[in-house]
Amino acid sequence: MIKNLVFDFGDIFINLDKPATYREMAALGVTKITEEMITVYHQYEKGLMTTDAFINFFHDKFGLEKTDLVRSWNAVLLDFPKKRLEFVKELAASKKYRLFLLSNTNDLHISWIQDSLGDEFYNEFKNCFEQFYLSHEINFRKPDAEIYQFVLNENDLIAEETLFVDDLKENTDTANALGIHVWNLIPGEEEVTELFTKKKNLL
Repeated sequence: MIKNLVFDFGDIFINLDKPATYREMAALGVTKITEEMITVYHQYEKGLMTTDAFINFFHDKFGLEKTDLVRSWNAVLLDFPKKRLEFVKELAASKKYRLFLLSNTNDLHISWIQDSLGDEFYNEFKNCFEQFYLSHEINFRKPDAEIYQFVLNENDLIAEETLFVDDLKENTDTANALGIHVWNLIPGEEEVTELFTKKKNLL
């Protein structure tokens, strides 16, 4: 029986345009993604690098202006449909499940989201969850097994009583290997609001 629901953020609640940052960076002349850039990105997403250090890396390496980089970096972020907020508010109000958010993100993205949504909307959403885990605040990132183990251990959760919803198969695969039930939601084809239809056998 499922007692705990763990949700990703991007493309589960807030819509993403995943290729947008690559398009914007290419327009600025950065057309190749190197291993060094990926390492820096992962370090930033784990909170092991400050925003200033992250921006300075691209400025020093490619001569990008801060404002151009921030705009390009945040181009991936789109809208947050109100029906998804209402869904998770109703879910929280039911008190049937323990709710958790587990997101790979970073300070620049979260700052943009807060500014874009406004404090009231953002806090309404955040307050639906018992814990609101952001990778750059807990120093872990998906799909590493450690991040799932951290959530389980910190909250005394049993893997077999937990359902994890994420749009990336590599993330749900790792969670599933630990015994966690998963829903690898396909953006554009499925909606988090369909949870009780898609996973009715578990819920």
